[in-house]
This record gives sequence, structure tokens and C-alpha cells, in this order.
Amino acid sequence: MSESLAPTSSILTRQFWRRFSDPTPAALGKSILSFLVLAESLVCIFWIFTLSNLGEGYEVIAAVPYFYLVISYVSLFLFYRFKRFEYFTFTQLVMLLVMPFFMQWAIGGFAASSGVAIWAILSPVGALMILGTRQSTPWFMLFISLALMSWKLNHYFAGNAMPIPNNVKDAFFLMNITGTASILYGVLRYFQAQKERVMASLALEQARSEKLLLNILPAAIATRLKDNDMRIADHYDAVTVMFADLINFTQLSEKMSPTQLIDLLSQVFLRFDYLAEKYQVEKIKTIGDAYMVISGAPELCANHAHRIAAMALEMNGALQEVAVNTGVDLNMRIGIHTGPVVAGVIGSTKFSYDLWGDTVNLASRMESTGKSNAIQVTQETQQLLQDAFIFSEKLSVDVKGKGLVDSFILLGRK
Repeated sequence: MSESLAPTSSILTRQFWRRFSDPTPAALGKSILSFLVLAESLVCIFWIFTLSNLGEGYEVIAAVPYFYLVISYVSLFLFYRFKRFEYFTFTQLVMLLVMPFFMQWAIGGFAASSGVAIWAILSPVGALMILGTRQSTPWFMLFISLALMSWKLNHYFAGNAMPIPNNVKDAFFLMNITGTASILYGVLRYFQAQKERVMASLALEQARSEKLLLNILPAAIATRLKDNDMRIADHYDAVTVMFADLINFTQLSEKMSPTQLIDLLSQVFLRFDYLAEKYQVEKIKTIGDAYMVISGAPELCANHAHRIAAMALEMNGALQEVAVNTGVDLNMRIGIHTGPVVAGVIGSTKFSYDLWGDTVNLASRMESTGKSNAIQVTQETQQLLQDAFIFSEKLSVDVKGKGLVDSFILLGRK
């Protein structure tokens, strides 16, 4: 008999360890059920040999676990052949439930069997972990019903009990207590380990999602969105907006492959992003080869113009560093203006934090009408910076829709 059981036990073992590291619900249920069946099979083999060695008359009792093994392996064979895990699950849960009670009744009740029916608790526990809370309830109620029936009819079973040596009773008692406790602990430990693994994966994915969200939106705005503030539209009385745009980049891009183009822009914008973080200004977006930042929103600060000016002065140096590294002649224009804006989030799936108002338009005009590698600012911005920065003489720039606008070229710090 042991030789016939070996191939199927090997299948159960391989099934369990193959599924052990797979946290999906289906795989988790299969591995737990495989573990329960494997453990119960080993216990049945112990019962069969122990009872068979007691002599004639005990073979009927030993037939109960033997019958369980036959049914288990037949259902396991059918499961692997027809891939019907639900039938295998039902069959095993039924056998796990009724076989220990049949064993107890055949041996002679609670005392004679040392309460072997306690093994039946593996059925509702297995149902709980495999089928879920709702579907496991009937299995637990069946366990309670069979336990009550055993208690009610115990006098009848005890009256027909076969004599069991005390050492065998003690061995059964030890097996019933330590065996069920060990299996339940093993299953629950495995279940908890998989739960912790899933929770760790969820925490990692949440951290990745939050990092991605912070790459798209300012931290303060992301926090408000997570708090279900879905209509974000704020007015700011005074912020400083900067636009930077690469000159003749369209002509340059025609001479590059797509990979080279993306690589070049990445090198430029990575350096600009570093400066934005250094001076604690908020990057709003990139549009092609244009780069837009704001200071003073959504986080209020009094020195918003100073932060933008300091960043702008370093951007030219960062751009020339890329030009030297790549051998590409790179130049840009920068425009800055200070004034009121409306800022908010648009979109319901692909969120975007953006700015609206005349301040944005005028900052863009300062960039588009500026000179190569120059930082052109409006008079409003120059008045805020004149004590700390050096500017050119006043210029007049013709801005569409506004006429002549006073502007200055930011030259450096004082």
C-alpha cells in the first residue's frame, strides 16, 4: 500500500511547494488544500498501520482512513486530468469533515478514540481559507452538528467499543492534540505569511503610485486630491512665472533620430528639474522643448521672484554643460513675469495642474520676444529684484494685445 501511495503523495508535495510562493487567491487555495490533504494522508497511514497491528477485528476500523486515502487519490487524479479544482475541493472538504467522525464512531466514542474527531475541524478551517467567510459557514455548522450528534450517541458507540491498549490510546491522544495543532498553526502561519507578503506588495505599489502622483502634481495638490477635493481652483495675488524655450530646436531635431532627440531633451530637463528642486519652485509642465515653472503657488512664499531669478541664472550654465557634453549648439530664451494667477487641476483621469491668467501670457511673451541666452523680465518682476540683482537698462517690447511693455534683462546677482 505504501508504494501505491508514494506517487500521489509526491504529486501533492510538488503541488504545494510549486504554489507556495504564488500569492494569488486560486493558487493560495490550492496550496492550502494540498497541505491539508498531505498532512491528513500521513496521519491516515499512521492510523492504518497502528490499528492493523492490533490484530483481527480492527481491520474494519482501519478501513475508514484507507477509504479516505482511496477517495482522495481518485479525486486528485480526476482533478489533474480534467482541471476541475472545485470538485476536488468539495470532495476533500467532505472527506476531511466526515472521516474523523467515522473513525471516532468505529473505535468507540470520545474516550476510546481519544477524541479523534477533532481532526474534522480542518474542514471548516480549510473552507474558510479556500472558499471565503460566507461559504465556510455551512461547513462549520456541519462540524458542530456532527460533534453534537457524536455527543448524543456517544453511549451507543462506547457500548460497542473495541478494546484499545492504553499505550495506543495515549499515542492517539498525543497525535490528535499535537497533530491538529501543528497543522492548524502551519496553515495559519502560511496564510499570514502570504497576507504579509501581499500587504508589503500593496505598500510598495502605493509608494510607487504616490511617487508617480508627486511627479505629476505638486505635493500640496496631491494631498488635496487624496482627500477627495476634486474641484481645485485657487487664486493667487502674486506669483512669479518663468518660461524657457530652446532656440531653433525644431531645426536641430530634424537632424537627430528620435532616440537622440529624447536623450538630449532628457539631459536638459533633468538639469532644469534639479534646479527647480534646489530653489523650491514648482515645475508646471514641458511643452515640446519649452519649460514652465512657478514660484509662490501652490506653496505660498514671499521671495518667489528671487527664487525664479536665481534658478534662471543657473539654467544657462546647465544648458551649456549639456551642449559641451553632446556637441550640440544649444541656446535658449527665458521670460519672467510676476502677477496674479488662477491655478487648479483639470481632468478627471489624467490630472494636470495648470495656470491661467494674464500673468502666464505675459511671461510667455517675455520669453518669445527675448534674445538668445538672455533672461527678459517685466518691470513688475524687476522692481521686486532690483535690490539683489543686476539688470540692463529699461527696454520696450511690443507685446501683441498690450502694445509696448517695459522690460529688463537679468544680468546677475549684486
